[in-house]
Amino acid sequence: MRTRLAVLLLALWPAACSRAEAECREVSFEGMTFTVCEAVAGADVRIFLNDADGQPFGSFDRVNRALAAEGAELAFAMNAGMYHADRRPVGLMIESGTELAPIVTAAGPGNFGLLPNGVFCVGDRFRVIESRAFAADRPDCRHASQSGPMLVIDGELHPRFLVDSDSRHVRNGVGVSADGSRAVFAISNRPVTFHEFGRFYRDALGLPDALYFDGSISRLYDAGAGRSDWGTPMGPIVGLVVPKR
Repeated sequence: MRTRLAVLLLALWPAACSRAEAECREVSFEGMTFTVCEAVAGADVRIFLNDADGQPFGSFDRVNRALAAEGAELAFAMNAGMYHADRRPVGLMIESGTELAPIVTAAGPGNFGLLPNGVFCVGDRFRVIESRAFAADRPDCRHASQSGPMLVIDGELHPRFLVDSDSRHVRNGVGVSADGSRAVFAISNRPVTFHEFGRFYRDALGLPDALYFDGSISRLYDAGAGRSDWGTPMGPIVGLVVPKR
């Protein structure tokens, strides 16, 4: 009896671990609150742009409908970088090993061009890498998305962030642990400045590198909490894929 029970528990262990890793939580910092979702290296984290017909997914629901065909679903997801009006990514985009858009290393207008910007890379481990460093020594990424600005670079805030900035938006991004074993996705629960968001990643989460995905259009899907933020169609979407319940 004990042997059969042990076998059953071992069989259920991977799914149980995936569920536990998928949990999102609320974290408070300096009077602000953020929703944080984590994934560990080896988990099925993907970046989605186009469906099988080459059309942008644009929504969490459409990604889930596509995943259902393989018996899977999103545990959590969020928008994963800036995009043009037709939802093409502004910078580098790699989906399932295929490069859909090239890296951009030049300075430019808007938040994306506020150098240093960076790339979130999903390989054997997670990385957030400054864009020019990525271009100079390109790692192997199954999925990748470029955005900007960097929030934290080697433990330091982006040099252009202002403590007294009055530019506040709901913002989202991703940070990674020093060993690349964890990717931490976060969205603010109210408008915050870049400086506040960067400090949250550095001081509250203790992560040495973090990348801004976007602001004002930022939204989150969290299956465990029954949350699916509504908004206009998105470009790149990043999510943790788990077996369908």
